[in-house]
Amino acid sequence: QKEDIEVTLLPAGHCPGSVMFLFEGENGVVLYTGDFRLAKGEAARMELLHSGTRVKDIQSVYLDTTFCDPKFYHIPSREECLSGILELVRSWTSLTRYHVVWLNCKAAYGYEYLFINLSEELGIKVHVNKLDMFRNMPEILYHVTTDRCTQIHACRHPLDDECFRGNRLPCGMTCQNGIPLHIISIKPSTMWFGERIK
Repeated sequence: QKEDIEVTLLPAGHCPGSVMFLFEGENGVVLYTGDFRLAKGEAARMELLHSGTRVKDIQSVYLDTTFCDPKFYHIPSREECLSGILELVRSWTSLTRYHVVWLNCKAAYGYEYLFINLSEELGIKVHVNKLDMFRNMPEILYHVTTDRCTQIHACRHPLDDECFRGNRLPCGMTCQNGIPLHIISIKPSTMWFGERIK
């Protein structure tokens, strides 16, 4: 039996290009979220999720439930997290130019919001291994650099944690102008947060 289905891609807010799928057909409407991160009120602004002035009548939602667990009873908002990271990075990098921060980002994408905001607020570009991964996101290119002589790093190495134990950044930096770096690591990860905080 054949049926025409309309498929609408809705922004998932998880990382650049991530989407949720809205399936509409004769037998109803289904929303498949996959990984998503929406702040309060964001769904209300998605016109394609609405019919007239109200949300479409959705029969089934297939929800990514990674954090549907009591240990994740409170996940801070993106704004709360940014505020805390900004405060920490600002206080550390203002000590001397040899005080650097390593953002231990486990995924390749999804941290653009953090990079852009840190760069704008502190006037410090974020070191990444390569710029080509951002070539389709021109808005971030002003905020990232391949120049290792910056105070914020998001460079990656297959053995990141081992590198850090030796007080060196994954890109190999240990000092500037012969002066040793003072490095702190920030792991911007909801999974890590949920495993350690109640």
